[in-house]
Amino acid sequence: MNPSTENRSTSLTILMAEDDTDDTFLLAETLKSLGCEGELHSVKDGAELMDYLYRRGRYADLDLSPLPALLLLDLNMPKKDGRQALREIKADPNLKKIPVVIWTTSDLQEDRVRCREAGADGYITKPNSYGGLMDEVKRLCRNWLQASP
Repeated sequence: MNPSTENRSTSLTILMAEDDTDDTFLLAETLKSLGCEGELHSVKDGAELMDYLYRRGRYADLDLSPLPALLLLDLNMPKKDGRQALREIKADPNLKKIPVVIWTTSDLQEDRVRCREAGADGYITKPNSYGGLMDEVKRLCRNWLQASP
């Protein structure tokens, strides 16, 4: 069994590309409270996301930075925005199979269409209530991680 397969069998990795630490914290706490399987890793901008995915710098160790079973991608981030990162991920044969769900404040139809055309697997407008967050995270677990919290 190779290391990445072994890692995926014990815990699924969720990678969140999000520059708002409060959003990352809320998602982590919601995953934990729902008992949704998955280990949350996070990066703060699009450049750091690509370093993680391409195993550059501090992300070179696969045991510390496993490839994600699911990527939650904010559209509005510094250095490289989510739209640019999405296009780069889906253009790379080694990364394009990673499910990418857009997790953003944007509810613009134009963003939804462009992300779908660029290869996004899902699109979620960040909920503005805790109940809404719980519902969306339950759906993420069920649809993308094959787990029912």
